[in-house]
Amino acid sequence: MTRRSGLHVLTSVEVTVTNRCNMRCRHCAVGETLALKEPDRVPLSLLFDRLDEVSTLQTLSITGGEPSENLTTLAEYVLPILQYARRRGLRTQVNTNLTFELDRYRGIAPLVDVLHISWNYTGPADFHRIAWGHGREHVLPAASAKIYERIRTNAAALAAEGIFVSAESMVNAETAPHLGRLNRMIREMGCRRHEVHPMYPADWAADLPILDKAEFRRAVNRFLDERDPELWTLFGTFPFLPCSADPADQALLERVRRAPNISVRNCPDGRNRVNINAFTGDIFVTDFAEIPALGNIWTGQIGSAFDIWQTHAAFAPYNCYCPAAHCTGPNLLVAHMYHPGVDFRDRKAVG
Repeated sequence: MTRRSGLHVLTSVEVTVTNRCNMRCRHCAVGETLALKEPDRVPLSLLFDRLDEVSTLQTLSITGGEPSENLTTLAEYVLPILQYARRRGLRTQVNTNLTFELDRYRGIAPLVDVLHISWNYTGPADFHRIAWGHGREHVLPAASAKIYERIRTNAAALAAEGIFVSAESMVNAETAPHLGRLNRMIREMGCRRHEVHPMYPADWAADLPILDKAEFRRAVNRFLDERDPELWTLFGTFPFLPCSADPADQALLERVRRAPNISVRNCPDGRNRVNINAFTGDIFVTDFAEIPALGNIWTGQIGSAFDIWQTHAAFAPYNCYCPAAHCTGPNLLVAHMYHPGVDFRDRKAVG
């Protein structure tokens, strides 16, 4: 929907509003940026002026760190951004861990289209091992279990009030056997979407074991056997593409196409979305890739930075579009993991 006349269109902006977080998850793709103290953020007036210049904008997302970790940040920065989005008629998503008191989320929920959490835990012990895997070893299992239950009860309470709660699971060697169980837990919490995507081997997650392509395919097939078909599943940055010459990939894609309540999302980063760092004003392809900043809102427009990426050498092999499959190619990190050296401009859908 966001590609017109052979070109990608900037319709989505994500804003990293904080580098603070109360958790230290093993799978965190921005862990090295987390801090206890933060510098001043760019003025909201500047941010809004730059967003006003993006006439094609449709969605706005807020991420961190944990956007709800600091009440001042929530009230003085996050809430005004959501109010701005509502005035413009933009759809919004807030990435959060739902670990704080419920009223903290009720305060922003009326302005949020999607509250989005991560869910990679089969129980309190699993949560304790994963959620404090970097630098919070002093958190006792009993305290951790209370936080685990708070996520579940907060999600269920917000969902019961009509809030769209979404949960994502990252596929790696640890989660692959449990994806179906995670899916059912997410449904029990009242979530309306389960996003499933490869674990990005970035930052703190760089040392976690990833699945090879065959293992990933087996994990997805098992997930399809075990998932709740009534819950919307979104395969984000799916590594299996319509141009694959592998019959096993094509069989899996056909199974996904036939299954109810499943969507496959191509990578939005750099195709219709960029990330803005609220502290520096830097504009990035995404908040966790190693691509240097493309621009800065202090000195230039968001759209200009997006245009730079369209002709960037790092994007060239993946700057593709297949009209037969309506596919815009893979995520950079996924391509590096599962399709090294492939120039997707030379490929087309099979069949």
